[in-house]
Amino acid sequence: MVSLTPKKGHLLIAEPSIIGDVAFNRSVVLLAEHNVDGSVGFILNKPLEFRLNELVPDINKSFKVYNGGPVEQDNLYFIHKVPDLIENSIEISNGIYWGGDFERIIDLINNGSIQEDDIRFFLGYSGWDNMQLEKELDSSSWVVSENIYKSNVIKKSAIHFWKEKMLEFGGDYLIWSNAPENPSLN
Repeated sequence: MVSLTPKKGHLLIAEPSIIGDVAFNRSVVLLAEHNVDGSVGFILNKPLEFRLNELVPDINKSFKVYNGGPVEQDNLYFIHKVPDLIENSIEISNGIYWGGDFERIIDLINNGSIQEDDIRFFLGYSGWDNMQLEKELDSSSWVVSENIYKSNVIKKSAIHFWKEKMLEFGGDYLIWSNAPENPSLN
């Protein structure tokens, strides 16, 4: 599998060899930032048991919340595709935005202007210091892939996302698409 050089907007797909890492085993991460200082991303395929209205009582809708990564798991983050509705958003790439005016988001969700397919919420984020991600790439922990889904990655089903990437990569990855999460339990 030929891996791309990481950049903002790309996907990091966990190699099947990341077995013991609870946070990143079978993860698909959207890189929200990648520069000389380090990298920030959000795990797209690890839904939590919490619902948004349980964490933010002012919200009257029950949106899913995802585990964004092991850093600052007591903070809520979000990506979205509606920058015209949410001021102070930062473009990641391909029509995907990060952050913005949270008070406005509460109003937009409650009045039905933002649907769950427009936004995704995360507890925590994934972070790498300067050159840390490059070292993990050198040790074959990740495959870097272009985000072919563009802004539709927000509504991508979390359940089979990693498996779909394994099937897409083909070759030696095909066997991993149906392997149990912990092969020692097989």
